[in-house]
Amino acid sequence: MVSVTIADKDFQKLITKRARTLLGLASCLSQCKSSDKIMVRSFLGQLFSQSLQIEELLDAYDAGNNCRWCSFRSLTAAIKLFSDVSYKLLHIQHALPAYRLLPIERDFVKATEGALEFTGDVLSRAAKQMVVRAGQLGLTVPSGGLREKFYTEELPPGRLPHDCGTRRIETVSETVTLLATAFLNLAAESKDVRAASRAKPEEYASYVLGSVSEEKLRSLELRFHNLQSLYDTYVSGTEAEKLDTDLPILRGHISVVFHLLETATSFAHYYERHVNKELCDSPTRFEPLVKAEELLAVLMKYSVTSISLYIDCAEYLCQRMLKRYAEVGRVEVSVPPYRGFHVRPSTLISKLVLHYGSEVRMQMDEEDYDARSPLELFRANEKINAQKRRWLASEIVHLKLVQEQEQAGQSNIDPVVRGVVLALAEQGKLILYEQPLQLPDEPTGKEGTLLEKVTDEMARLLAMGKIDVDANLTAMFIGDKRVLADIKLLAESGYGEDNFGNNVPLPEKLVYLRR
Repeated sequence: MVSVTIADKDFQKLITKRARTLLGLASCLSQCKSSDKIMVRSFLGQLFSQSLQIEELLDAYDAGNNCRWCSFRSLTAAIKLFSDVSYKLLHIQHALPAYRLLPIERDFVKATEGALEFTGDVLSRAAKQMVVRAGQLGLTVPSGGLREKFYTEELPPGRLPHDCGTRRIETVSETVTLLATAFLNLAAESKDVRAASRAKPEEYASYVLGSVSEEKLRSLELRFHNLQSLYDTYVSGTEAEKLDTDLPILRGHISVVFHLLETATSFAHYYERHVNKELCDSPTRFEPLVKAEELLAVLMKYSVTSISLYIDCAEYLCQRMLKRYAEVGRVEVSVPPYRGFHVRPSTLISKLVLHYGSEVRMQMDEEDYDARSPLELFRANEKINAQKRRWLASEIVHLKLVQEQEQAGQSNIDPVVRGVVLALAEQGKLILYEQPLQLPDEPTGKEGTLLEKVTDEMARLLAMGKIDVDANLTAMFIGDKRVLADIKLLAESGYGEDNFGNNVPLPEKLVYLRR
């Protein structure tokens, strides 16, 4: 297909006609001394709509790749983005009383006002530059002010009565469990973004290239939007909202985090796509609309920090909700085959239990361990190793692997030990972690029969981690059935490792443990 080039005068005529309303809005904005009149949703909604339409028209003619028109296209994109994010900030501001948010360690109302002041200043500068650039391009800028009455927002106090009938759902507990668990999983997925809230200003740029990139923020934004939709579809207007008053509070936190993620995504997008980008029409180049450090500051100090604080609040709320509806059960699972409850499996179990905020106990040989603490689980290895030693000794006797009369008077028991190790390994009852096996230079030095000496030496190899045995040991976990289901899945997946302690992928349902 042959590409046809449009004459500049024809394109100028087209943009003059189509951009008349946008240029009128920009003219009004550039002349406004106070942002109070223009930072209202009616004005911003119109500004966003018009800039969106003109940006699409400019892109249809590849204006972004044309030296004469690329700066006008860039200004249009800036007005579109900052009018949109300003609208979202105003939505947060107006919706705050209905969100019933839990208190956080900052004045969120004041912080939102500061973010609005920032975006309003950017819009004002963009409008002034657009009016100037329009004149350079020969575009007609409408004269006269806008009808202020149309762009005002006089809101009487109060809300409409809730007189619609409520819908019935099967069980409140299932609804609460579904939403609270989904939020906790998203909280885990937000770990990197929440960590970025503790970054220092000199680290902001590196975070935007990593955990706070537009791509990662947009993905997280979509997940929270889906959770909000799930609530509105299955919970809003139901009896469950009246029976559990924490549900509307949770909904408010889901919504505010979602809208804050929208603002964060927009700020990150503008930083990555537009900040420090050199336009080619140097004779008419303007000063940058916003400095990189100012944009990063509002992204990190307002959006990211507020996201982290409200997720923290709602995380505790969800854990409290789950505790109320906990159904206590029991599940018996296999002990980790590689060295029992060492660092990796103990840490994963602890993270799993803490994720839900539940109380779960592990029982072995009538002794209880707090599953929330890795150190508690480590203690269980004493019993695990004792059971392995007993099992090893019984197998040696049962299989008659040591012939006492044949070794009478023999001081070097190494050949006998190696024979026992080989015999057990061939039958799949022993795992060798060291090949070739190096026996300790010095024997245990204990007195006794050959069988006792060999058994002691095997126990020492076990303690040194040179060998291990598959004794089919099990542990009992007691607690909330929902948590136990994940523990069972973790156990079935080898606790995240194979028989040699190598890391293996976890099932999709447990990916939050890797974050």
